[in-house]
Amino acid sequence: METFPKIISVDDHTVEPPNVWRDRLPSKYQDTGPRVVRAPLKEMTFLGGKFAPVMGGPGDDGPIGDWWVYEDLHRPLTRLDTAVGYDRDEIKLEIITYEQMRPGSYDVPQRLADMDVNHVQSALCFPTFPRFCGQTFTEAADRELALLSVRAYNDWMVEEWCGPEARGRLIPLTLIPLWDPHLAAQEVRRNASRGVRAVAFSEIPPHLGLPSVHTDEWDPFLAACDETGTVIAMHIGSSSRMPSTSADAPPAVGSTITFANCCFSMVDWLMSGKFERFPNLKVMYAEGQIGWIPYILERADVVWEENRAWGGVADKVHRPPSELFTEHVYGCFFDDAFGLKNLDAIGVGNVLYETDYPHSDSTWPESRQVGEAQMGHLDADVVDRIVRRNAIELLGLTADGLWASAKQR
Repeated sequence: METFPKIISVDDHTVEPPNVWRDRLPSKYQDTGPRVVRAPLKEMTFLGGKFAPVMGGPGDDGPIGDWWVYEDLHRPLTRLDTAVGYDRDEIKLEIITYEQMRPGSYDVPQRLADMDVNHVQSALCFPTFPRFCGQTFTEAADRELALLSVRAYNDWMVEEWCGPEARGRLIPLTLIPLWDPHLAAQEVRRNASRGVRAVAFSEIPPHLGLPSVHTDEWDPFLAACDETGTVIAMHIGSSSRMPSTSADAPPAVGSTITFANCCFSMVDWLMSGKFERFPNLKVMYAEGQIGWIPYILERADVVWEENRAWGGVADKVHRPPSELFTEHVYGCFFDDAFGLKNLDAIGVGNVLYETDYPHSDSTWPESRQVGEAQMGHLDADVVDRIVRRNAIELLGLTADGLWASAKQR
């Protein structure tokens, strides 16, 4: 391509600085709220889609790293959290410290510099310690502390990570208290009043012990998103369960089939009736890729047409699922040549681009080159829509592709 549009990435990640909660929680929670400690690693495995680290105590043998500690949770920083800049064969499941991390993972000016290297103008970032939809706080015992922690994260996200220093290039993605849909609706509205247009949610809530989207439990939250134009962003793994085949399957198995969670989730939403009850609702699937979408839409339409009388959807899904997809669902990809070859079966308006910085799958610093190679057969207008314009329209960005707070609008 002679020119390639400046990228708006809808799936990058921030590694929260150690002071996010220390600076924002009441003093009585300093010893129980999220904080970073340096300690040895006793054991760490990642099999069957389950990540299991064990923190050692003072004087124990083992590599030293930084750990997030919160109530009874001990979660280490790992090389997988921030892998860009390393040779693929050097990226292993190992514990690290902030000093061993690429500074762009947690520092705004350094992040912008790494975005410049990668031809990225703007980026929407998912969390690390809270996990992809804030389920860390949902699993906590102290609900008062958990709610304060969710709000503290959102304040940091809006005021600092996406604050003046970011110059509109970082797009806020906030969390909700998943355990209470009414509190979740309040948090959506609180952040929407600040100009936020995206909120993280679980791809499969029942895996977190929460109601499914087939119930009415989430309606207060969905109504708030519908009214404020807040996009529901679901990342692979936001159900705390990565797809796998057996308890001893190596991570490579789950990494190959990560799209499966998005696939299951999308069928849930298409058959839930929620898109007809909340006509302004939009959902997006981060890091799910897009090549699988055409078959699922074809199959969903066949099931809806032929089996809806006994399939439990006749009274709530009144249009073909593929039509609902076109109006409400966005697939996100960073490396999917097959999906781009079948773009007509997905829809040009339903596809978004991402770079996954700073994770091990990231195409940084060659996201432009990957895009040029995989989109070379597409018209320039189509490439611009995928790389920029769809995200601008979906996330309510300025015409220049930047985020503006409510005060700036």
